[in-house]
Amino acid sequence: MPLKTFKPITPSARYKNLPSFDEITKSKPEKSLLTPLKRSGGRNNTGRITTRHIGGGHKRHYRLIDFKRGKLDAPATVVGIEYDPNRTCRIALIQYEDGQKSYILAPLGLEVGATVVAGANVAPKTGNAMPLSAVPLGTSIHNIELIPGNGGKVARAAGQLAVLSNRDGGWALVKMPSGEIRRFNDRCFCTIGQVGNRDHMNETSGKAGRTRWQGVRPTVRGMTMNPVDHPNGGGEGKSKSGGGRQHLLSPWGHAKGQKTRNKKKSTSVFIVESRHKAKKK
Repeated sequence: MPLKTFKPITPSARYKNLPSFDEITKSKPEKSLLTPLKRSGGRNNTGRITTRHIGGGHKRHYRLIDFKRGKLDAPATVVGIEYDPNRTCRIALIQYEDGQKSYILAPLGLEVGATVVAGANVAPKTGNAMPLSAVPLGTSIHNIELIPGNGGKVARAAGQLAVLSNRDGGWALVKMPSGEIRRFNDRCFCTIGQVGNRDHMNETSGKAGRTRWQGVRPTVRGMTMNPVDHPNGGGEGKSKSGGGRQHLLSPWGHAKGQKTRNKKKSTSVFIVESRHKAKKK
């Protein structure tokens, strides 16, 4: 999907790169697949801010996405490609032969009128869902389940792409978008193809206001705050936290660059090759 640029007639338009929405074929969402979406403002059930920089933004409805693709061996026709304000990729509205409608993540190249189907014996075609045991080696996949039957959890953002590299003893080895090689149960379902809207990473808002429309509040550096607000705050002028040389910390005490993944995390046994090792090669 190409991005569109603008004549620099204003400061905000000079560097603005926005999606052209050429692939969008349906402007209004399917009402039966909408549900209310409550905005938290980054606060938990006690009212405390647990995630910073969230608040405001345009009102949204949540689109119910079928990540499980549980209707097996039932062909469905792509009715339209829609914009989803809750995710970076586009979504596709599909309709089964019995009239039931569902939303799925729109893979790259999926067009209106195409037929998609989920099952163990379907062709490895873009948009089809099948278990890892049936996918040909070297195939690009997305929306991968971590536990069979739980619905896709991995590689769902715009442009994401994983590759099935090998199978051995009931396990499938998948190269993740990060470069990590991970084991999956080969009964886990996945969807064939790459997630669409792959130019999303090249978008530029052009102005702070558009970021606020998306519900993102400003981020302020800790060094510019007061000591009461941040460990790095205070000092006379531009100082290293209180005027002395200290190790820069986040509000929760993590030193910059510190690994935050639990070393004893149970799912570490599924990681065959770390993403960090992959980047060094």
